[in-house]
Amino acid sequence: MVRVIMGVKGTGKTKQMIELINSAAKSEAGSVVCIEHGSKLTYDIHYQIRLVEAKEYAISSFDMLKGFISGLHAGNYDITHVFVESLTKIVGVEAEDPSVEQFLDWLNLFGEKNGIKFTVTISADTSLASDGVKKYF
Repeated sequence: MVRVIMGVKGTGKTKQMIELINSAAKSEAGSVVCIEHGSKLTYDIHYQIRLVEAKEYAISSFDMLKGFISGLHAGNYDITHVFVESLTKIVGVEAEDPSVEQFLDWLNLFGEKNGIKFTVTISADTSLASDGVKKYF
């Protein structure tokens, strides 16, 4: 399952994401991972959440992010929820790029196959989202 939280800067995406992450820390039976762009969540999320700063791993494309997520899962089969903060900033693409929809479709398939939920934020106006992206709202 994939859930996308999309909106322009200042619409409360990060606050909503922090609440969802902290709620997952209490309710998820397995491990919870948060991949972020920058280090803004360090002091806001529960200490049990595995926080990964994408910049430290030089993730610069969706293919690299797919490999990274696959590697996380290969190293820990107990992951039940992955949060991705600022998806398009991590990989350096615009929200209307068709590769965003393709990546979300891949995430959905990967999640269904491996029992992982994904919550993703995208910082852009919702009018820029394609129908393929909107199905994950």
